[in-house]
Amino acid sequence: MPPFTLPFEKPVLELEKKLHELESFSKTQEIDVSHEIDRMREKIDATREQIYTNLTAWQKVQVARHPDRPYTLDYIKNMTTDFVEIHGDRIHADDRAIIGGFAKIDGQKVMIIGSQKGRDTKSNLECNFGCAYPEGYRKALRLMKMADKFNVPIITLIDTPGAFPGLESEERHIAEAIAVNLREMFNLRVPVIVAIIGEGGSGGALGIGIGDRILIFEHAYYSVISPEGCAAILFKDRAYADKSAEALKITAQHLIENKLADEIVPEPKGGAHTDPKAAAENLKAALLRNLAELQAKPSEQLMNARYDKFRAMGVFQE
Repeated sequence: MPPFTLPFEKPVLELEKKLHELESFSKTQEIDVSHEIDRMREKIDATREQIYTNLTAWQKVQVARHPDRPYTLDYIKNMTTDFVEIHGDRIHADDRAIIGGFAKIDGQKVMIIGSQKGRDTKSNLECNFGCAYPEGYRKALRLMKMADKFNVPIITLIDTPGAFPGLESEERHIAEAIAVNLREMFNLRVPVIVAIIGEGGSGGALGIGIGDRILIFEHAYYSVISPEGCAAILFKDRAYADKSAEALKITAQHLIENKLADEIVPEPKGGAHTDPKAAAENLKAALLRNLAELQAKPSEQLMNARYDKFRAMGVFQE
């Protein structure tokens, strides 16, 4: 099955087809065209780099939603050891849209919690396409309080289009579950690092998004509403999603400019989906560096700085 290709990646796809034809010609005709093959590979790399260096906000949203992009369990597999998953909120059920448990990163004990999407219909239905129910946020809070009790730092990985907006969520008080998480995460005495690895959608993301450091992948996004939702409200037409994405200032670069994130984690050339292990190594390095800085600070200082950090968001002067 051919790899999934985004619309703006078509020039790279065409070059890769030509490379494949050239390699087949060389093999079948027994003619050495290695020099031309090397030049074609260099051209592919240069084209991909040029495309990904100049992505629009809407194109970055498309990259963040790429079906081959690594998810939380992929990062857990590639950058941790001794992962022990913990299930259930002890009230209603075990929500597979948010997973978490104790793990080690280079020997450093952490509690890692994150949004989880599926790769096919079956797995997407199991984790509700990454849209958590109230019990998902209550499970996350249970795990965070457990980490706080045992003085273990917390890492949250965000990749969700938003919390599930259906009747079941309303019946089980989704707004209250997210609100409680916001309040309680400010009271955690251990370091908390938040990493946006793909989509950061609305309150669904913010429900596990209060931290001392906010990291975001180069082609991830973080927004109060999806570009399509914004377009439907402002323009009465979802076709204007590209304009909405620009207006919302949702890219990693915009978030840094507006002091809503602290650090951009670089992605492999062509996006995290092209090399999940390299993406995990980049994230691991950023997490360990920030953890070392945060663990050197007293709990009271951490909590006060966390509170001041979020209170300052949205403040501006004309």
